Amino acid sequence: MIGWYVHAHGRGHLQRLQCVAAHLRTPVTALSSLPPPPGWSGAWVVLPDDLPGADAAADGPADPTAGGTLHWAPRGHPGLRDRMAAIAAWVAAVRPALVVVDVSVEVAVLVRSMGVPVVVAAMRGDRTDRAHTTAYDLADALLAPWPATRPEPWPQRWLARTWHVGALSRFDDRPVAPPPGTNRVAVLWGRGGSDVTAAHVRAAAAATPAWTWDLGGFDGVDPDPWALLQSADVVVTHGGQNALAEVAASRRPAVVVPQERPHDEQHANARALTGLAVVRPRWPAPTQWSALLDEAVAQDVSGWSEWSDGQGAQRAAHRLDARAAELAAA
Repeated sequence: MIGWYVHAHGRGHLQRLQCVAAHLRTPVTALSSLPPPPGWSGAWVVLPDDLPGADAAADGPADPTAGGTLHWAPRGHPGLRDRMAAIAAWVAAVRPALVVVDVSVEVAVLVRSMGVPVVVAAMRGDRTDRAHTTAYDLADALLAPWPATRPEPWPQRWLARTWHVGALSRFDDRPVAPPPGTNRVAVLWGRGGSDVTAAHVRAAAAATPAWTWDLGGFDGVDPDPWALLQSADVVVTHGGQNALAEVAASRRPAVVVPQERPHDEQHANARALTGLAVVRPRWPAPTQWSALLDEAVAQDVSGWSEWSDGQGAQRAAHRLDARAAELAAA
């Protein structure tokens, strides 16, 4: 059995689980405060949430980082206590071969402290804080959804245990049509927080009358934006792992504007895109967009095959199956 902890923020963590689980031979149980997604056929443990409650102290939770050693472990939080107890009870009852943690330093520490090997879902950016260093050091492996040809500048002790599997996209098995050649822009955004507003996007559209902008993906509500991507000649998106994986799978020219995230994650993702997409560190002024779109169209989209060769999920599943079998036989 493989356990897989799914962080509840955004939908990227859940999508990664679904991509890889579809190819696993080993049974997998998900643990999350999210409900199981439609079509999920495996086991699912719904965890109590550990968010600050309505009765949280006005000055914030008490010592949430445990003196800087963790990211979220506030003293006296009943949801956190019950959440960790549920995970520990599941581990004790099921005795999994390994647990994938995507993402939580606290869960990684708990599970590894119970003697269970941990595979940590890796993220780009500055992970040298005490909490991340602990999680990455204790991991049996770091699952990196990007190619080995574009690594992070990590310590060798982490790189030696990193599985560079390439991008993981739910669209990896879909046939790609050529761009329509109709000067269409698709905006693929998300729900994780943004300093870009609808007004920014409308201003860019107004400044580029030769282009038709589709803002349907701006609020991230489309459960399957493949048709949006395939209808576009250029995709405008942020620097999140999943958004980039989906653009890469669609083989579309892209303008990438990374958003501010903890540990500089999206900017680190964007820095790895040299030669694959047009990147700007902040939302460009309206007058810049016409030239940006022309620059994007001129990109050689065949380069996306380096980022996403369509085999990332299979590669990750193979690694996990092999490691689970090895541990079970030990």
